[in-house]
Amino acid sequence: MTTRASIEPPCTVAVIGAGTMGHGIAQVAAAAGFTVRLNDTNVEALDVATTRIADNLAGGVRRGKLSAADAEAALHRITTAADLRAAVGEACLVVEAVREDLAAKRELFAALDSVAPADAVLATNTSSLSVTAIAAAASRPSRVIGIHFFNPVHIMKLVEIVGHERADPACIDAAARFARTIGKTAIIVRDSPGFASSRLGVVLGLEAMRMLEQGVASAHDIDTAMELGYGHPMGPLRVTDVVGLDVRLQIAEYLHRELNAPQFEPPPILRDKVARGELGKKTGRGFYDWPS
Repeated sequence: MTTRASIEPPCTVAVIGAGTMGHGIAQVAAAAGFTVRLNDTNVEALDVATTRIADNLAGGVRRGKLSAADAEAALHRITTAADLRAAVGEACLVVEAVREDLAAKRELFAALDSVAPADAVLATNTSSLSVTAIAAAASRPSRVIGIHFFNPVHIMKLVEIVGHERADPACIDAAARFARTIGKTAIIVRDSPGFASSRLGVVLGLEAMRMLEQGVASAHDIDTAMELGYGHPMGPLRVTDVVGLDVRLQIAEYLHRELNAPQFEPPPILRDKVARGELGKKTGRGFYDWPS
């Protein structure tokens, strides 16, 4: 059997996981004309995701980014499904966006073998885990790749396409074209801990935390230094709040373990905040206070 060589509208994109990343991926795919099936075992999460997508699209209309008719059409292209087989049965592309846990991702990709079309491209949205290890759980690892989106998905322009030694080049090419179709810029990276973006971004964020611990400057001023001095759209501490301090801690621990490099060791301030439940924007407090 061959791997699908193209992923173009209106073919079906199945998104597994309706959380922060999943609902964003579903939104941008639907806005680009794809039929979207959004899957989650938690029915309440599907309801929340649908509401968030509708709110984001409405915001785009208010800002003049898209018409009311286009927003309504995009919303109508999205259907939800709690059953995995129903979600992926007709998919040309399946994008996994479940929690950043290797065992959970491997279990899912093993299950996708029996329910997804044989020519579908299977992609993981992992930000740092080994795509090679995830792909090894599938009977045909050649069709498994990484498509790493950034939060918030409907705003951030970058997508990392992550290949590995056994990946079919046709899958990588199809994923890059898909990224362009949904209005993103794709970079191609080799499977390595943290890829290109997380490896650099986490180092910057952790060093900013150490500077805050040492009293070098306030969180606001550290972020302003990077925003105005280096042209970053958002400073590293604010980015950490948006991503989630628990997520950043998990990624940092993984990179520290895999790369055995001291710059990835999580500083006490990060561990302490996570232990107190100060996880950033999603809990209302991290390095900043966020309105409810």
